[in-house]
Amino acid sequence: MLLSLTNAPRDYAWGSDSLLAGLEGRTPTGAPEAEVWFGDHPGDPADVAGGGTLDQITGGTLPYLLKLLAAGGPLSIQVHPTIAQARDGWARESGLAADDPQRNYRDDNHKPELIVALSERFESLSGLRPVKDTLALLDLLDDSDGVAQLRARLGGGADELRDAIGWLLGGDVQREVDEIIAAVVRAAERTDTGEWGTTLSAIAGVAANYPGDPGVVVALLMNHVVLRRGEGVFLRAGLLHAYLSGLGVEIMAASDNVLRGGLTPKRIDVPELLAILDPTPGEVPVLRPAEGDAVTVYPVPVPDFALSRVTVEGAPITVEVSGPTMVLATAGAITVTSSSGEEVQVPVGSVAFAGGDESMLTVSGEGEAFVAGPGR
Repeated sequence: MLLSLTNAPRDYAWGSDSLLAGLEGRTPTGAPEAEVWFGDHPGDPADVAGGGTLDQITGGTLPYLLKLLAAGGPLSIQVHPTIAQARDGWARESGLAADDPQRNYRDDNHKPELIVALSERFESLSGLRPVKDTLALLDLLDDSDGVAQLRARLGGGADELRDAIGWLLGGDVQREVDEIIAAVVRAAERTDTGEWGTTLSAIAGVAANYPGDPGVVVALLMNHVVLRRGEGVFLRAGLLHAYLSGLGVEIMAASDNVLRGGLTPKRIDVPELLAILDPTPGEVPVLRPAEGDAVTVYPVPVPDFALSRVTVEGAPITVEVSGPTMVLATAGAITVTSSSGEEVQVPVGSVAFAGGDESMLTVSGEGEAFVAGPGR
């Protein structure tokens, strides 16, 4: 069984007004278009050609959610729980209504994510930077009480990053936050900041979108990661992250559990954020495609999903699949054929969906597609 899936873009304020339209070769609407969901999540199940939605076919059992994501501005800084943390939080909040503003947990699942860049440049904040490197960055800022206090909080202790984030988000240090942001903006205007120039410019851009937000200083503690087209990063549970700009393919476990850490008007539960945060600093590995390979597999250490990129330039490419599978076209003219000979043409920005009875799918034509399915 092969089905054709589409969906309408979600109009979150941070969405781009041109990236999705450019991908699909249509005229921009003028409104922000942030995400297109391909899955059976009850929040926005994909539309099936001919009528109905995907959840009516799957019963809402897909373990993953595939998206196109188009960031025209920074998303909120966020972190997702482990399965154990999600189950505990879900149980603790069982007495709250689903729409209660005090609710943090929407389900009892974890939400690891993988993002792969489709634009030539995709900027993100991924994980916390090693403290010694952040101290080197702070040395480039003007001396002020706010900067000095942040530096002192990073001067020692096994949990210094968690403590610093709690201090910034606690609501009592707005003057210090403002001083640090002002120092970042001034430093970004200089030409002698060396390797830190790109990072300072990125954080100054975040500040322009969210003036006075303590999350801007939290962003200053994070790794600024720039992906090129085809490169990706995996974001494990507990890892602080935020996307800043660009177009990408995103896949995640089927969950809506998000704890926010700034750059948002939404509620921030600081104690719960700090409880599930993994403050271990370090670079997040960039997953890079091998030069010239027709199929790139993006390895992830979770069983919820798997993702690979297929580039077709002549001969058809057959891929093994296991379980319900999606083929998302992202360039050119793509056709998907099942092992029984059923065939579906897949316009750019839409999906061919194969039920769990397929073991092989063939991608033909000329272009690019991403194949998503359960992990193995």
